[in-house]
Amino acid sequence: MFIADGWKDYEVLDTGDGEKLERWADVVLRRPDPQSIWPKQRPEIWKKADAVYTRSSGGGGGWDFKRRLPDHWTVAYKGLRFQVHPTGFKHTGLFPEQAANWDWMADKIAGAGRPVKVLNLFGYTGAATAACACAGAHVTHVDAAKGMVQWAGENRKLSGIDETKVRWIVDDVLKFVEREQRRGNVYDALLMDPPSYGRGPGGEVWKLEDALWGLLAACVRVMSDKPLFFLVNSYTTGLQSSVIGNMISFSMGREFGGHVDADELVLPVTSGGVLPCGCSGRWER
Repeated sequence: MFIADGWKDYEVLDTGDGEKLERWADVVLRRPDPQSIWPKQRPEIWKKADAVYTRSSGGGGGWDFKRRLPDHWTVAYKGLRFQVHPTGFKHTGLFPEQAANWDWMADKIAGAGRPVKVLNLFGYTGAATAACACAGAHVTHVDAAKGMVQWAGENRKLSGIDETKVRWIVDDVLKFVEREQRRGNVYDALLMDPPSYGRGPGGEVWKLEDALWGLLAACVRVMSDKPLFFLVNSYTTGLQSSVIGNMISFSMGREFGGHVDADELVLPVTSGGVLPCGCSGRWER
């Protein structure tokens, strides 16, 4: 397992009955989590929640705020700082389990002994971008949603990262990668966190099972002669880590050799056990 156990500003307090109870700095949120099919271990602490997200019978859902919360607040991780707030889709703008990957990538970049160019696809609010840039890399951050790229820019400022360390791109990721290949631009490291389903800025439909292989094949063609790492995340239900591992092995592995490690991403739970949070596949030379 890849376990994100280095947090101080974030904590999974308890899980169970299809929910998770989390502390984000001094704010406690209660959110749905379909993986938590066991009973709550400490039911008496769930009344601590400052806000509860409840799914509606017709789809979607909404927040019930038990006290007035700030419009947004900041959580820190090993010198990185991120702006978070409850969104209409139950998320907060940050996936804390990804800290296991931030640490892994930062170690690879810091130990490379050379300048490193990183391509971050589906970059979302830029936590991984900040982690890589703080470790010394220059990052090209790509996301189809302008609002997410703007949020990522705020996280860059909060973490004190020089603006010259990041290039921001609002675009469909596959179209951007294909253009980079035609331009002859290459990268030493690449990460992607693709959604299960989505649409690009021009209405392009993205479905992970149909589109991932084509994207991986295109990405291999924009890697430098001596790539450092290649990371793929997946939150798609039913897509096991071995699937991601195979796809990386059959693309990056066949082109560059190296080693592939694929496993679950998990968060420790204070009341006991771990919370599974998708999976990651990691390639390294």
